[in-house]
Amino acid sequence: MKLSEYEWPRPHGFTPFDHQKTTSEFLVNNRKAFCFNEQGTGKTASVIWAVDYLMQLGLVKRVLVICPLSIMKSAWQQDLFKFAIHRTVSVAYGAAKKRKEIVNAGNEFVIINFDGVGIVKKEIIDGGFDLVVVDEASAYKNNHTARWRDLRDLMKVIKGLWMLTGTPAAQSPVDAFGLARLVNPTAVPLYVSHFKDQVMYKVSDFRWVPRPEAKTIVHKALQPAIRFEKKDCLDLPPVTFVDRDAPLTPQQLVYYKKLKQEMLIEADGEEISAVNAAVKINKLLQISGGAVYTDTHEVIEFDVSSRLKVVHEVVEETSNKVLVFVPFTHTIELLEKYLTKHGITSEIINGSVSVNRRTDIVTHFQNNVQPKVLIIQPQAASHGLTLTAADTIIWYAPCTSVETYLQANARIDRPGQVNAMTIVHLSGSQVERRMYSLLRGNVANHSEIIDLYKQEIISEGT
Repeated sequence: MKLSEYEWPRPHGFTPFDHQKTTSEFLVNNRKAFCFNEQGTGKTASVIWAVDYLMQLGLVKRVLVICPLSIMKSAWQQDLFKFAIHRTVSVAYGAAKKRKEIVNAGNEFVIINFDGVGIVKKEIIDGGFDLVVVDEASAYKNNHTARWRDLRDLMKVIKGLWMLTGTPAAQSPVDAFGLARLVNPTAVPLYVSHFKDQVMYKVSDFRWVPRPEAKTIVHKALQPAIRFEKKDCLDLPPVTFVDRDAPLTPQQLVYYKKLKQEMLIEADGEEISAVNAAVKINKLLQISGGAVYTDTHEVIEFDVSSRLKVVHEVVEETSNKVLVFVPFTHTIELLEKYLTKHGITSEIINGSVSVNRRTDIVTHFQNNVQPKVLIIQPQAASHGLTLTAADTIIWYAPCTSVETYLQANARIDRPGQVNAMTIVHLSGSQVERRMYSLLRGNVANHSEIIDLYKQEIISEGT
């Protein structure tokens, strides 16, 4: 089979990049395989083209895409609508009954989140799927989890498996074991303890370090595989923007809807000033981000577990360093604690950090292996700093200033940057999605803020 024999359906004027064509061809020719292309290199499109080609040949009829909740719609569903508009697509999310109905409906592509697989495992096994695509496959590195066992059970019936991740063994060579057991089981021992002895050695009761030959062993285990890094993809655009969903938790939803109701009552028959509209919009953004400041300067903290989890997902999938812009002071502290708990090194730059300390933080970030993440309050560091050790920016929540947004993004887009860059927008509410749209469109006038306020109070959803 040669991919060049098939003319892919695509939007007018769209031409796939060379590395995407190569990746698609590799996947077509491997029923089970790894794709280790870095984030921002267009893995999703490559997979869609490869699957569509196999469907044209009649070799694949149904595909299950397993991915994080945050990219089910914003990445996979949208890209399928863009690159394979002629295919049927559904997202299996919600109550168990609804998920089962969606899986049984027979659509060619079914998208489901990691922990949803176990809920409808029987329906998937009986659903006539020929291929499973796992995005951010490092979620399956631990073979002792129910999640891993569910996928193993699926693969007893489904013959095809493509696992996508830019960081297959980022924290330890042992991470490769769970992935290899699913794609290339004969390349590793039956038990993880035996594999650990192959790639690590014990230096104390609580400390293991990689053996010199660990990289070679891991490389052999994780085959067949393909990898493109952003720095090697000369045809990539310099900056790629990515949207990730971070749904509001039930607690956030209660307060978000309460504030919207108050806004609706207040707006009834009254003329809203730009200043007042901006204040109300800012409160909605604070709730979405996880911490609201009251009129008496107290902080009301919300459960933002879903958003913190998405930050973790993006950081884990990034080979290089990351900037996380967080507009609100208290939320910065929540994020730092979360990252520390999960073994991710970070430093903070906000208004309370002295000039000398800020210089030290930037120097270490630019020149040392650690920290992996720099958490920044955008108003405190949107000008002047060069942070080209990072090639990825995560906007934890949108700021309200176009100038601040553009200057913050420019921290990595400066002389010295050698990689294509990725800017990730996290959103869980409609006001955040609309604000990002205004920021990217360089819209900063007062009338737009008032329009945003009016759109928000009449909208049904979050």
